Amino acid sequence: MSDTHYLHATEQWVDDVVIHHNFCPFAKFVRHPNKIKYVVETGDAGNIVNALYNECKHLDETPEVATTLVIVVSDATQSFDDYLDVLALGEQLLADWGYSGTYQLASFHPDYVFAGEAPDSPSNYTNRSPYPLFHLIRESDIEKYMKNEEDAEKIYQHNIARAESLGCQHFANQLEKLKQN
Repeated sequence: MSDTHYLHATEQWVDDVVIHHNFCPFAKFVRHPNKIKYVVETGDAGNIVNALYNECKHLDETPEVATTLVIVVSDATQSFDDYLDVLALGEQLLADWGYSGTYQLASFHPDYVFAGEAPDSPSNYTNRSPYPLFHLIRESDIEKYMKNEEDAEKIYQHNIARAESLGCQHFANQLEKLKQN
């Protein structure tokens, strides 16, 4: 498949899942107008973290871009365990590069499972995407939209309730449709 397919599927996922179900209440503010940069990375773990570094630099230099989604199409992240290894490396390197407090790395994967949750729990679909991806978010934007921990808890509770009300099959069908388009 071409990069265009992965880019389009991810844009549609942002619209049809993240924004439509209000999983991230401030996503709509960066999606319309489009302030999201999408990048496809096909390399190994080293290439992935290099892409994350390059995108941090790009965000440093381009304030009109609010956030970056690095879509990973690589054997390095196909299994969720391998993905978590790359995520841990990316988070450590963000700190090593001096980006703690500047950028946050959010994680999404087709097989995402929250710690302590059953693999078939609907709540996992709040972080399931058609393809593995890493989301670089400006900490200042998070602070702007979430004034306190209570706001974060409300979002979390809303997401769980929404996922449970629609069920696994609903989200599995949505993700499959996005992968086939």
